[in-house]
Amino acid sequence: MEKRRFGRTEHMSTVAILGAFALGWLDQEEADEVMERVIEAGVNHIDVAPTYGDAEKRLGPWMAGERDRFFVGCKTMERSKEGAAREMRASLERLQMDQFDLYQLHAVNTMEELDAATGPNGALQAALHAREEGLTRFVGITGHGMDAPTVLLEALSRFDFDSVLFPINFVLYADDDYRLRAEELLRQCRTDDVGTMIIKAIAKGLWEDDEAKAYNTWYEPFDEPEAIQEGVDFALSQEVTGLCTVGDPTLLPHFLEACEDFTPMSEEKQEALMARAETYEPIFT
Repeated sequence: MEKRRFGRTEHMSTVAILGAFALGWLDQEEADEVMERVIEAGVNHIDVAPTYGDAEKRLGPWMAGERDRFFVGCKTMERSKEGAAREMRASLERLQMDQFDLYQLHAVNTMEELDAATGPNGALQAALHAREEGLTRFVGITGHGMDAPTVLLEALSRFDFDSVLFPINFVLYADDDYRLRAEELLRQCRTDDVGTMIIKAIAKGLWEDDEAKAYNTWYEPFDEPEAIQEGVDFALSQEVTGLCTVGDPTLLPHFLEACEDFTPMSEEKQEALMARAETYEPIFT
């Protein structure tokens, strides 16, 4: 599988980054089977959070024995210094680890949340203190929703984050405003040597209702191999480090295969794919 430099961290990350949400609702035996497939694919980067069900507990035995194999990033949705510090230590304990490679402020989706997280007693201060203590090597930030590029650009102007995470897919990119702001964010990341992780690469739209949910994802994903390949090829054809894998374990093998088979998509094919976007409902409004 192709590897790309994860910004100034210098880690050569596989283009598939395990989104550990897929482990959160499995028992240990099922999670072990997923991890064996992940290792077989050569994946060397994991993204996890305490809000992902039991994912940290399921990863714990693997981190105890295979820690050197992976670059591990975790996240906090706490906005206060005290809350983030407490949550970080709890995550380390569940994961059976002494240090994160990356600790991120998670789902900072509005300017108000950014103000709180980067304020004098905000979560950023906990992350910086943890870096000084050796509990994390790098500090990042993530954003979801249509405002993510704008909020993350502002975040980079306030602090020199080592990484960002935000959504890209061809349906979102068909929105000219979103695409222009996302491209501006990516340019800034290249200038600042910031690692870039992408989520929702194969998002198709919103579920009609709860009864329609066929996968463990809050959005409806593309599930046909050809469509998954198109979504992966589109997202990886942007100047990004890698894609967080889909959150449903039954679709994960197809996503890994698509990353293994990635072929850069021409601009003409990207334009044709975006032209089909009106067929689908964006997951964010």
